[in-house]
Amino acid sequence: MSRKHPLPRSTPEAQGVSSSAITNFVDAVEVDIRDLHSFMLMRHGHVIAEGWWEPYGPTIPHMLFSLSKSFTSTAVGMAVAEGRLSVDDTVISLLPDDVPGTISVSLASMRVRHLLSMSTGNDQDTMPAIHASSDTNWARTILAQPVEHEPGTHFVYNSGATYLLSAIIQKLIGQRLLHYLTPRLFEPLEIEGATWQTCPRGIDTGGWGLKIKAEDIANFGQLYLQKGKWNGRQLVPASWVDEASSIHISNAGQTNGKDWTQGYGYQFWRCQHNAYRGDGAFGQYCVVMPDQDAVLTITSGVANMQIPLDKVWEHLLPAMTSNRALPENAQASSALLARLKQLGLRHSAGQATSPTAARVSGKPFSFPKNDLHIEAASLSFEPTGTTLTLWDKFGQHDIACGSETWLKGSTKFGDGEEGVVAASGAWVDENTYVAKLYYYETPFASTLTLHFTGDGLELTLAKNVSFGPVQPTKLVGQSAGEATPQ
Repeated sequence: MSRKHPLPRSTPEAQGVSSSAITNFVDAVEVDIRDLHSFMLMRHGHVIAEGWWEPYGPTIPHMLFSLSKSFTSTAVGMAVAEGRLSVDDTVISLLPDDVPGTISVSLASMRVRHLLSMSTGNDQDTMPAIHASSDTNWARTILAQPVEHEPGTHFVYNSGATYLLSAIIQKLIGQRLLHYLTPRLFEPLEIEGATWQTCPRGIDTGGWGLKIKAEDIANFGQLYLQKGKWNGRQLVPASWVDEASSIHISNAGQTNGKDWTQGYGYQFWRCQHNAYRGDGAFGQYCVVMPDQDAVLTITSGVANMQIPLDKVWEHLLPAMTSNRALPENAQASSALLARLKQLGLRHSAGQATSPTAARVSGKPFSFPKNDLHIEAASLSFEPTGTTLTLWDKFGQHDIACGSETWLKGSTKFGDGEEGVVAASGAWVDENTYVAKLYYYETPFASTLTLHFTGDGLELTLAKNVSFGPVQPTKLVGQSAGEATPQ
């Protein structure tokens, strides 16, 4: 659905930025970063460049992971402004039904501000405890974990702390975080179709799980750049914007990269160059640059999250030194627009057919029990196209693969949850077919290499990013005849 009030667009030069510098940024990220999915650059309130790497697109939401935390912080700021709570309220007073039988001195002194600033006093992230526990009450599990340090003195990135903020909002207000934010934030920013993952008790996860579009993220960043004001309305108190984006605790010991050691605010990271950001796993960014009057949104699927920021500081930051309009450069501007329209993730490189295709088409190959839970696989080659079929513990999954194009569909392959997928495949040699699968509302992609050897099949699955191991996994299977696996 189109926006009633889309962000204004402008040439880069009109907002004091060289089109060539943005082209250089795009060139650099395509060389050094395989899976950038989108970016949108705003300056002086105008979108001056935007691009999506096909199969990703402007109308498609993207999983934010921990960038969700900055939205949770915003909800807390709004609730504070409404008098619902204070950052100095103790956590146990707000969640009295979830506290352990014995309350330590450190837990008793833990306050909302400590949840916001990742300074709860826990020595470890509390999320592993949630995953290890059979208790569906996540808040009770989190609060039962040891608090080894005095709250406010020790930084540990702790998604469980953000979940507690969501639980507090829901308990105080009687509605999910998503529903609380909808009339107060999402509707004014024209963010439609937002979804948020919930825990078993129906509480939004807070620290992750929000899914919105790239322009929605840009609106959010611009709201913060404008000190919480949007179309003449003060949606978020300016004092909260200042508080949330200021340093509340040192994170100098972080090893993710230089932009992870600049200090931490209220669910926002401080950056180099006096910038700050919300970010999420595998490269989801909302970077606010007050000195440059700029906002940058990026979605991606990268393992090293420092690299995209390095490219921003190298190519875009130096291009934003002037607040005055530059002379229009029609040639450079046209070259940039043409470049942005041609963005796309690389298809499998190879041939559309092979002599092996007729021999193996439609024939299933079975695998011994394996950690991927893949029971069998087959490729079917028809005049209408190629279908990759996989059988696992969730059933049969048919995935249509384009040739030098992305074919979109849906699948439950992998985790049993229905999700959208775009696939492309090609023969890289006479006996080897490579299929690329992009789950294009997420950062995740898989590459499946099917190498046929007589009556056998060697299937290798590689992931671009993962919270677990990403080393390719190789399965060796045998022909199952003409029968379909049961």
